[in-house]
Amino acid sequence: MTTPSVKVGDEVPQGTFVYVPFTPELADSSACGIPTKISTDAWKGKKVLLFAVPGAFTPSCHANHAPPYLAKVDELKAKGIDVIAVVSANDPFVLSGWSRILGFGDKILALSDPDTQWTSKLGLTVDLSGLGIGLGKRTTRFALVLDDLKVKYLGVEPDPTQVTVSGVDAVLSAL
Repeated sequence: MTTPSVKVGDEVPQGTFVYVPFTPELADSSACGIPTKISTDAWKGKKVLLFAVPGAFTPSCHANHAPPYLAKVDELKAKGIDVIAVVSANDPFVLSGWSRILGFGDKILALSDPDTQWTSKLGLTVDLSGLGIGLGKRTTRFALVLDDLKVKYLGVEPDPTQVTVSGVDAVLSAL
């Protein structure tokens, strides 16, 4: 894992993500949707929660990290969170499929960070090439709360296979 270059109090750099917005047509498992882009500029004046996973469908991400966020969307919204999104280096089609299997609907955005462009600026990547299963450079596991693009909470997992400081309960405690 790289050393985080972002810290609480910093304004995050501009970044652009690719995602497939949820539509009712995506309930058909054969539908792919149309990718679109969203910039961090859309989050000006908003309170945003981003949680990042090394990969959709990977064990910790799929079973332990993402589902608790979905289960506590209402609690997060009650604490003032305007936007909830998961970030990963996976392509937008994989993230769309994963988010549909998990049942995100329109509650959690599934944002692709192509080639870890944005998370690299934050120093929040991990090189998983050595595992020999084709993962390569990925987003590391973290949670980030932004308020008007300023970092209010940052929880980076020392071991990206674990979910502690990046989990929803840690974030809720910090809000």
